Amino acid sequence: MEEQLREVQALRQLASLIRRHAPSTGTHRTAVPGLTLMHAEQASEPLESVYKPSICVVAQGAKTATLADETYRYDPSTYLVTSIELPIIGRIVEASPEVPYLSLKLSFDTDVILDIVRETNRPLRATSAIPRGITVNRTAPALLEAIGRLLQLLDEPDDVPVLAPLTIREIVYRLLQGEQGALIQQFAVIGSQAHAIAQAIQSINRHFDRPLAIEQLAKSVNLSTSAFHKHFKLATAMSPLQYQKTVRLQEARRLMLTDSLQASDAAFQVGYESPSQFSREYARMYGRPPMLDIQTLRNSATDAGTDVVC
Repeated sequence: MEEQLREVQALRQLASLIRRHAPSTGTHRTAVPGLTLMHAEQASEPLESVYKPSICVVAQGAKTATLADETYRYDPSTYLVTSIELPIIGRIVEASPEVPYLSLKLSFDTDVILDIVRETNRPLRATSAIPRGITVNRTAPALLEAIGRLLQLLDEPDDVPVLAPLTIREIVYRLLQGEQGALIQQFAVIGSQAHAIAQAIQSINRHFDRPLAIEQLAKSVNLSTSAFHKHFKLATAMSPLQYQKTVRLQEARRLMLTDSLQASDAAFQVGYESPSQFSREYARMYGRPPMLDIQTLRNSATDAGTDVVC
């Protein structure tokens, strides 16, 4: 009963802090590096972006995150963690002017995980099974209270440079104490197969516009080609080529929507040599040819150009 009361109070505090620092609808950057707030008063269209390692907490409302064919729902009773860079399609599913959707996203450096594991003498065990790089976990009062202290620093900006890193360490510590902590830890364990896949994913995202040499990439992370394919799909729910194609198409959509690029220009910029192939794959992913899709998004009441946040 006491735990439930703490959780309710912590969520109320988070909602109040998010309202204060994100008073209008949309995405709000903050003075804390990696911390973004979201305020929405209506359900959204599906919007995509590449989520970096981060925690997403909802104080009010609900949202879904879709990775390949898998959909994860999270709300004030749960939180989402991504341990690697993943191309996610997010959609706010519960929001209204009376009870707006209020959430936060905090990106973190996986090196912090290693530091905490060493300091707490946790065994650095690398399991043979690669976990999925996205998990939904039950919220805990201690975690919510730590996040609340981080948001309170926004009222004291001079304290942010000194105290924010300490509070973020506590938040990551609470993540590792949670039900999926052992799985989250895997991607930070240097020498593990999960860490190798995380390194390969970073390489694909840095060079997504270049041809993907699977054998060379697998060799660079000390895995055979067959093992690389197997473990990559376990972590991301897609093959390396599917992953690269998803990232390319997401970036092309963003370029056409926010930078007003023509479809052919966007196609070449993200690495396609054939505009017709780009149009076919784009329509297969989004259900409409590129320019029709962009026009539909622009005509939508939803601000599809807003950066996606949890």
